Parts: sequence; structure tokens; C-alpha cells
Amino acid sequence: MKKFLSLPITVRLFLLALILRLIPVLFAIHLPIGLDDMFQYDMLARSIVSGNGYRWYAQEDIELVRQFIDLDFIAPSTGTTLPQAGEGPGVRGEYDPRGVLTSFRAPGYPAFLAGIYAISGLEWRLFAARLVQAALGATLAPMTYLLSRRLFPKREDVARFAGLALAIYPMLVLYPLALATETLFIPLVLAGTLALLRAAETRRASDFLLAGAIFGGATLTRSVIFAFVGLAPFWIWFAAKQRRGAVYFALAVLALVLPWSLRNTFLHNRPTFVENSFGYNFHMGFHPQGTGTFQFGISLELVPYLDDAVRNELGMQKGWQFIRDDPGRVPQLTLNKLGYFFSLERRALAYFYSNNFFGNIPTVPLIVLFLLFTLPFPFLATLAAIAVPFVQVTKERLLIYFLAIGYLLPHLILIAEERFHVALVPMIAVFAGYAWYNRAEIWAAAKANRLQLAAAAILVALLWLNWGGELVRDADKLALLFGPDGNHAGFSY
Repeated sequence: MKKFLSLPITVRLFLLALILRLIPVLFAIHLPIGLDDMFQYDMLARSIVSGNGYRWYAQEDIELVRQFIDLDFIAPSTGTTLPQAGEGPGVRGEYDPRGVLTSFRAPGYPAFLAGIYAISGLEWRLFAARLVQAALGATLAPMTYLLSRRLFPKREDVARFAGLALAIYPMLVLYPLALATETLFIPLVLAGTLALLRAAETRRASDFLLAGAIFGGATLTRSVIFAFVGLAPFWIWFAAKQRRGAVYFALAVLALVLPWSLRNTFLHNRPTFVENSFGYNFHMGFHPQGTGTFQFGISLELVPYLDDAVRNELGMQKGWQFIRDDPGRVPQLTLNKLGYFFSLERRALAYFYSNNFFGNIPTVPLIVLFLLFTLPFPFLATLAAIAVPFVQVTKERLLIYFLAIGYLLPHLILIAEERFHVALVPMIAVFAGYAWYNRAEIWAAAKANRLQLAAAAILVALLWLNWGGELVRDADKLALLFGPDGNHAGFSY
């Protein structure tokens, strides 16, 4: 113990976070893939490793999907339905059995998985990926500590609070089990933010290039971050007062993003970004039967189209048609999406438990488990909401506000889920730590400045109204979940 306590705080935070993340990974050595997104990332990585390029839905994968979902896949270029297994040749001459070259998913995470698979082999690929993801996820704790030291340089207590919060945060402890972009995306965003803050301090061209390269990698992992990447040069130019730095940052981003965008453009013979899932999500986000979040039935409507360009075009056309047919829904859907973005982290637990992944759990332990996963975010978000009106704006903190706004806005246009806000938890934890250790000072300032008090009260009230409304809205589902046969409720994701 003495040796452990003598280690630097960043090393201790990393080791604590790593041990916590390895526990579920080791208990789930043989855990299969649980969601269709994970299946898609896995098939892309397998295609890369096999030397077939960036393809998905090979013949054997289509037949595997049909065992679970009754879909008639539509071949690219022909618009003809692919035959079921055993139905004869059909349009196989137009369909490459190796799969379809795709641009629907950004390439960063499948390439990351492919690198792991190439080393581990395919038999143990899932376990190997989870081990690597556990180590990568553990870096969030020390990086959050370092971020706090940059935002509040004189407050070691705040930094320790934030780093510990990320080390033990339940959802992040379990994230390594999933084949999900967040396992790579969140560390990249946090590392890029640290690199950008360092570059603003050192003013070195190499540091701005490094920050741009990291955010370029983040864009290749989840392109939704590109909204912030577009704002970052303005922060560098005007807040950090580094004109050349802004240029270096932008060039580094483009050096990574442009080649894949050109590849996709040539693939579809039309301008295409690093992923062309915009139309798919736009269609779901404004669907007349939708509420602004992912919904299983709606999500399948465009899946049969294996040509990404066709799917994207149809999604855009239908999405705009939905808006024209009922423009009055748009403000309500936008508010819904904002609510879903900041909603409680309960969807994954409800899905996996209700589909009997864990067997039956007695009601009391299940409620404890439910609270363990749902309470940390409200605790941190509430403290952060209290802190923000009382924190003086500096250029470092302004960057965090830019990041939060730039990352949030695209989700208000497309779709929003609670898992999307997890990328902001490191920043939220820092401000939460500030509120926790400055309770007396904030209260004194609140009594002296009613405007700041009102702003904090409004932010907190909006959060709790959102969470309360969410629980009331889903009360019937929660009653079923906590009932005697909740593990057989069969909720869709």
C-alpha cells in the first residue's frame, strides 16, 4: 500500500481505473456481441483483417442477420432484393459475396479493432478488444485529472475529485465490454482537448499540429465532433491569439480527414464526408412516429439498402418531407432531443436485463444496481450546473464551453441518446469537483448575486424536470422491469 501511495497521482488513478475495468472484462471472457452496431463494427474489422477492404454485409453476415431480423437486403446498383439462402443465384452477379464497399461508418474504430484482431487472431478477438479498451478507458481518469489542473490550476482537490469520478464512473467501467465508438472516441476527444490547451500555452507549431491530428482521429471515429473542430480555430485565433496555430490545427485535421473523404467521394461519385450516415439519422430524427431518439422499428426502414449513397439520399428526402408535412413538430422534437441527450443512463441496463442476459435478479438488488448506474450522472451534472454560473470565464474554460456546444448541436439536428453525453462527463466532473469543494464560497456568492443564483437554479431545475419527466413517462416500463419476470420483458434497444 505504501508503494502504491508513493506513486504519482496520475499513475494511481490509472491503476485504479484499470483494475475496475478489468473485473467485468475477465468475468465476461465469452460474452458475445449484444447489439447490431457492435456487429457492424466487428464485420468491418474482420473485412479489413481478411484483406477485403472496408466492406460489410458479406454473404455469410447477411445470412446471420436474417436469423434474427427478417429483412430483404437490396443490392447496390441493381435495386434488386438479394435472395435468401438456398433460393438460387438471383442477383449474385451484381453483389460481391465479400461484402459491399461502404462509407456509412467512420473508419477510425473499425481500423482500431482491425489492428487488435490482426495481433490476437479472430478466435479471441472480442476478449482481446475488451482488454485493450479497458486499458484505453483507464486513461480517462488521469487525463481528467490533468484537464482539471489546466482549468483550475491551483485546486489539487478539484483535480483529485474529477480523476476519481472518472475512475469509478459505472458506465465507463463497463464500456470496455462493448464494441462501441465511445471506447476510442472519448479518450481521443479528451486527449485532443489537453493537447489544444497545451498548444495555447506553449505556442509551438508542433503542439498545434498534434492537437489537430488527435481531433482529426476523433473525426474519423465519430464525425459529429467536426462541428467543434470547426469552432476550435476561432478559439485559437481569437481567445488564444495564435493565428498561425489556428492554421496549423486546421491543416492537421484536414490531413487526416480529407483522404478518407476523397475515398468516399470517388466511391459514390458525389461529395461525401468521412461517413454518410447523416441521411439515416436525419430520417429517424424527424420521423412522424419518432420522438427524436433511436427507435428500433424506425431504424430498420433504411437498413435494407446496401448502397450507402442511395440510403443517404432517401433518408435526406424523407427527412425533409417529414419536416414539410409537419413543421410544427420541429421545436418539440428539438426539445425532446435535448432531453434525451441529458437523460439518465439506464437504457443499456434495461435492454440487457430485460432480454435475460443476466438471468433473474431479485427486486431489491436490481433497484440497487439501477441506482448505481443512474445516480452518478445526476450527481455530477447537478454539481456542474451549480458551478458554471459562479466560475469566472477564462480562455481555457471557454474552450470547454465551445466543446460542449459544438458537440451538442449536431445531436439536436439528428438524434440524441444518453450515451452521447458520456463524452462530456470528464468536463462535467471537473466543474462538479469545483462545486463540491467550493460549496461555502458559492453559497456566499449566491446570496450576494441573485442573478448567478437564478441561473444556477434554472439549470438545476431543468435537469431534474427532465429526469423526473423521463421516469414518469416510462413508469409502466420500469414497473415491468422491476417485476418478477422483468428479465423476460424483451425491451428493444
